[in-house]
Amino acid sequence: MKLTKNYSTTTSQSNRFSVLSLALMSIGLFSVLFTACKKEPEDQDRPDPVNPPESVAIYILNQGSFSGNNASVTLYNPTDSTITLDYFQSQNDRVLGDTGADLLVYGGKTYIVTNVSSQLEIVDSKSFKSLKQISFIKEGVPQQPSALAGLGDKVYVASYDGLVTVIDTLSLEVIKTIEVGLNPDAILAANNEIWVSNSGGLNFPDYDNTISIIDPDQLVEIERIEVGTNPYTMKADNYGDIYLITRGNYGEEKMRLKVIKASTRQITHTFEEFEAYNFTIKGDTAYVYHHDFMTGGGSKVMTINVRTEQVISQQFITDNTSIQTIYAIAADPSKDEIYITDAKDYMSPGVVYCFGTNGKLKFRIDVGVNPVAIRFLMDKI
Repeated sequence: MKLTKNYSTTTSQSNRFSVLSLALMSIGLFSVLFTACKKEPEDQDRPDPVNPPESVAIYILNQGSFSGNNASVTLYNPTDSTITLDYFQSQNDRVLGDTGADLLVYGGKTYIVTNVSSQLEIVDSKSFKSLKQISFIKEGVPQQPSALAGLGDKVYVASYDGLVTVIDTLSLEVIKTIEVGLNPDAILAANNEIWVSNSGGLNFPDYDNTISIIDPDQLVEIERIEVGTNPYTMKADNYGDIYLITRGNYGEEKMRLKVIKASTRQITHTFEEFEAYNFTIKGDTAYVYHHDFMTGGGSKVMTINVRTEQVISQQFITDNTSIQTIYAIAADPSKDEIYITDAKDYMSPGVVYCFGTNGKLKFRIDVGVNPVAIRFLMDKI
């Protein structure tokens, strides 16, 4: 892996539909850990053991159908188990837009990007009333925002046009745009830096293979590192590592999970023994899934210990619950609960399943079409 400014082109986050059928829609519009002994994290990296926050609301972003203008947010209240299917519309008397891409709960506000509508919607996290809309259409051309991250007093929006837009969380104004790689598909705040995976998905079959690293003080790209073909989801553990999925080329190059040491930018391990599409990390456990979007050949969830980097189990779900098309996964920060979404046939309303960490189903939530992200509103924001 090396620093480079010459990089190839690559497929984008919403590849989920394109890998299912390249003829059905364009690639990129539809838009996961294992051996060395590691040092313990610093105490400040650990949650407060005395007064830990609790989740008071769960927001599920439903992607909707491509060009259907039916993206939506489902609210699940864990206190009384009530469900509001289209929470954004009910609170704002208008639809959210076309093709939900990402949702971020950060600092009392919730940020939602729609990829086809190319818009950022900012709402109050508790009332869900709109505070501001920011258009991502530049000189008549949609920028196609794809992913969100928050750090300090700024929110960062990655868009398929190769730019990261920086939003001030107080004024809600755009303060800068930063050029990164081709068609960034995911963004992560970690190691007091912003990491951006450049997939290059709109340039299929010539994918990008880099991650851009942004300094949040200077608001500039300080490094661009090669990580493998078609980089996608990234998560940080408590031991100084960034976990990354590279999706390959959906052919001879397989979807692989990799570990990057954040301080050195070096890939320390690649897991060749399985394919992985997406994942979440809770404590020392990563919950990793793969779904064969090319053949529809089924979904699988594994568990991995991120401290020892060893596989715990090849099958997380222990009660024979069947999930047709795994589309997203998330862990409740305050409970031993793992949420997994099912997109079904990509056209019908989806389902969110809540499992205990023992792999047994606790309950299910009926949601909108293509549930792509699950986020948690905590009581301390």
